[in-house]
Amino acid sequence: MSRSCISPDAILRQLALCQSIQARLPEHPLAYVASYGCQQNEADSERLRGYLQTMGFSFVQEPEGADLVLLNTCAIRQHAEQRVFGNVGALRHTKRRKPGQKIVVCGCMAQQPHAADRLRTSFPYVDLVFGPQELWRFPELLLQRLDSGKRVFATQDVPGTVSEGIPVVRGSGVKAWVSIMYGCNNFCSYCVVPYVRGRERSREPEYILQEIRALAQEGYREITLLGQNVNSYGKDLDSGQDFAWLLEQVDAIPGDFILRFMTSHPKDASPRLFDVMARGEKIAPALHLPFQSGSSRVLKAMNRGYTREHYLSLITQLRQRIPNVVLTSDVIVGFPGETQAEFEETLSLIETVKFDALFTFLFSPRKGTPAEGLEDPMPAQQKQQNFQRLLETQNGISALKHHAYVGKTLPCLVDGTDEKGNPIARTRGGRLVHLNGPALPEGTWADVTITAASTWALFGSIN
Repeated sequence: MSRSCISPDAILRQLALCQSIQARLPEHPLAYVASYGCQQNEADSERLRGYLQTMGFSFVQEPEGADLVLLNTCAIRQHAEQRVFGNVGALRHTKRRKPGQKIVVCGCMAQQPHAADRLRTSFPYVDLVFGPQELWRFPELLLQRLDSGKRVFATQDVPGTVSEGIPVVRGSGVKAWVSIMYGCNNFCSYCVVPYVRGRERSREPEYILQEIRALAQEGYREITLLGQNVNSYGKDLDSGQDFAWLLEQVDAIPGDFILRFMTSHPKDASPRLFDVMARGEKIAPALHLPFQSGSSRVLKAMNRGYTREHYLSLITQLRQRIPNVVLTSDVIVGFPGETQAEFEETLSLIETVKFDALFTFLFSPRKGTPAEGLEDPMPAQQKQQNFQRLLETQNGISALKHHAYVGKTLPCLVDGTDEKGNPIARTRGGRLVHLNGPALPEGTWADVTITAASTWALFGSIN
């Protein structure tokens, strides 16, 4: 697919359509927006909220009674799809009680042909369905639905786009997501992202830097750069400006903020990136570097583009430059054809690297990917046992890592409150800290003495 940049005039036209939509809506319309999946989806939802606010919508926390319900979906695992379809099914009742309610389903799941077909045939009360590449023209699609009275499906396989100037309504006044690129060229054999989000395309650096300068001036304290593979940033710009260069530019922007990024791909991570991280004043000493499997044969079957040995070499180089780096990763258990010996290789890599935390997944076949049709002789019960062993191994490592913080005093960014209303914060490395004492305003930096630790979190007192 070719790169397609949406012109400023085209975005201005969409904003003008927002005014036309507002004239067709009831007074003080309400919208409910739910985002599933990754941080990129949440960043997309912030732009959708921006459009909706321009149309005159205010936002509510429940779909009941809303004039518009928007579900921004994820397709990375089967469970994510099932959850979305269950929630769409429940909307039948909210629309029955409010017949004028408009239901919108968008995002990665909506871009998959089988999912779009199911939405078309099994959920006739869904009004509008579109994929990630069509986000920029959401107002046009919604107006088409309002004017025609007919359902609208915009899920064609169109080139991936880059658009600037869409308004944004952020979910926080402290943390900001900034997409620096979209799509993916890696075609890992288990992953649908290149099929639903298109090929890699980078935003021009001046737009990224302009956005981050504004965020810094507005007082945002944590800024996270997003991409399916941030290490590939700039490859399609032919300017020689790569991700390490961009990190340096952002790090130099004045402001009291910490800079994070995700997700990195091992095949494109480099000592130059690690050097920039080590020198950076604002760059968090943290890296999320998915390894997926500890077996080189399985990695080749996954089309990951690196070996076990290369991954371990990267970790050595990283820790030489940033000894205190907080390292997290993703791992898949039970990839089709994985043998017990190859699972043991994964377990040994975890024991060797000693990650601070892992995001662990049992293999979930995705329609249309090469891995969907691979032979898979290992019984499901054995996979589950392996998965449990992996969890127990990593939980033990995480507990030891966290207990090593006890007695230390660390600068932490107050993050708000937990589900019980207690104050929480994050270390520079991104570790969760439950705080004792009265809550400080969200976005405050505080020196925190760590008094206790668990497998998943730290506990501390503000000095």
